[in-house]
This record gives sequence, C-alpha cells and structure tokens, in this order.
Amino acid sequence: MKSVCIFAGSSLGRKESYKNIAISLGQALVKNNFSMVYGGGGVGLMNEVANEVLKCGGEVTGVITERLKDVEAGHQNLTKLYVVKTMHERKAKMAELSDAIISLPGGVGTWEEFFEALAWNQLGIHSKPIILLNEDGYYEDLYLFTKKACKEGFIPQSTLDDFHLISNLDEAINCIKNFKPRDKSQWFKRLKE
Repeated sequence: MKSVCIFAGSSLGRKESYKNIAISLGQALVKNNFSMVYGGGGVGLMNEVANEVLKCGGEVTGVITERLKDVEAGHQNLTKLYVVKTMHERKAKMAELSDAIISLPGGVGTWEEFFEALAWNQLGIHSKPIILLNEDGYYEDLYLFTKKACKEGFIPQSTLDDFHLISNLDEAINCIKNFKPRDKSQWFKRLKE
C-alpha cells in the first residue's frame, strides 16, 4: 500500500473530536509512509487532513472538478492537483490513484463516495480496504443499516465483510497494512451468497 484516498466532510462538524481525528489521521498517514489522495478541497475535515499531511512532510494529490476550482473551493498548496470535468471523473481518478480508502465523518458526498467504493469492491472493479473511521460513534447507525440490508438479502455477506467500521486510528492503519485483496474474478459468486 502506498496511497490512501480520504473521503471527508467539507465542513468541520459540530464536535472538536472530528477535527482532532482528521489531524491525527494526517500525522498517521505520513508516519506510515502513505501519500494522500482526496477531492482537492480547501475546506472542512478534508482540508484539515491535507494540511496536516503537508505540514508533516507528506505528499497530497487532489482531484477537483473545474466547477469547484472556479469557485475557489480548492486547496492551493498540494503536491499535485488534477482538474477534471465531472464528479464521475473525479471519483474514478481518486480510485485509480489510491490503494485504500478511509472515510472520516461527512455528509451525503462522503457517504456516496464510500458506498460507491464499496460497490466497486462488490463488483470486482477493485479490491481495496474500505474503512469508515467511526469517530464518536458517527457511523454506528449507518453500519447497523448495512447489516440490516445484508440480513434482508440485499447485499452479500462478503460485502458486509468489506465494510470496515473502525474507531481506532492504529487499527485502521493496521487494517490497510494487513489487507489481502480478493480475487476480482469471483464477484459473480459473491452476488449469489
């Protein structure tokens, strides 16, 4: 593993702990020799992680749409910045550039990015560790809903197994380091579970 894609809120949220975990995540990425890939934003939790990685001497690659860059929502001091036309291109490029995914607290954009990455694991498009960093229990209900979807037969058990709900930063880093990719050719079998 070399690069970790970070999905995170474009706001800071209401709890100081969200900002603190973003900063700690940035430090942990550099300490473990991971570069960061993210949506290139200069606001919210995503900005906090990027700033900390840069401050600690790490590399940060952003992928932003022309529209967001034009409204000055982009980070100004990244190691590398890709500017793309659409959100679809943005997500595809972030997936191409990363080996793992960590989602911090965030809103619908963060959730959508997380679930698309999980769907791509299920479909065999990629096989990556996909982690929800569950700071202060933020993602508990989302995980319970996903368990319900599995119980009701709408997602296979193997997809639930790929849903890593982790509250501890060290455990999240270890999950990435110890991840064993699935055979991507097996996705048809997984859908029959």
